[in-house]
Amino acid sequence: MEQRKKDLIESFRNGLIVSCQVQPDDPVYSEEFVVKMAKAAAWGGAVGLRANMPDQIRAIKKEVDLPLIGLWKIWHDNTDVFITPTLEAARAVWEAGAEIIALDCTEQINHRGKPAYELLPVLKKEIPEAIFFADVSTYREGVRAIALGADIVGPTLYGYTAETKHIEQPDWREFARMCRDFRGKAYVVMEGHLYTPEDAMKCLYLGAHAVVVGSAITRPHLITKRFVDLLSGYQNNWRNDERGRH
Repeated sequence: MEQRKKDLIESFRNGLIVSCQVQPDDPVYSEEFVVKMAKAAAWGGAVGLRANMPDQIRAIKKEVDLPLIGLWKIWHDNTDVFITPTLEAARAVWEAGAEIIALDCTEQINHRGKPAYELLPVLKKEIPEAIFFADVSTYREGVRAIALGADIVGPTLYGYTAETKHIEQPDWREFARMCRDFRGKAYVVMEGHLYTPEDAMKCLYLGAHAVVVGSAITRPHLITKRFVDLLSGYQNNWRNDERGRH
């Protein structure tokens, strides 16, 4: 890995990356809300940001001077692959200003009938200046992503694929295995199912390079629903809304 890329990723070490995303169907949606979230994250001490869609990435980069992991959620009816699923989407994220491009690197079949992970080597060739963050759901997928050239691996999609959809909590043992076995091959960043500072600290203790937290910080409607779900005796599963297309 070239020194420029390594220096940027090293700047995340032991830090918090805040995922600042808002979709048109969110009750908090407005053009400026995502920028305010990013500013609040920077004020609070975040070392980086994760953001969705070129327009929102561009708006954040104009106002906040932090490294940014960019993606573009694009849904197709015939697949569950939606995180930066095409070369065109990745180029748009890069051109919007993201230093790091996140993409689905699972074994799920995309809208073109191919495994999602096959896009990574294409992007490495077409956008060699970028850093690539492989969103995976299993240890096995992480191994493959590293072999294909991923700079960063995270279990972002753990609990969101057919193989792991029954999951509601992090698999700490499996994550520790990733941190142990991937050391020296790629950076491991924890993302997904983290709701407290104690959860984040546990990840660092197990060997995470950094931690990404989104919904627990930046999505007040889901935070509220999580409380309401517990107070109502789990009559409704708030996770169904978290897993929705947004």
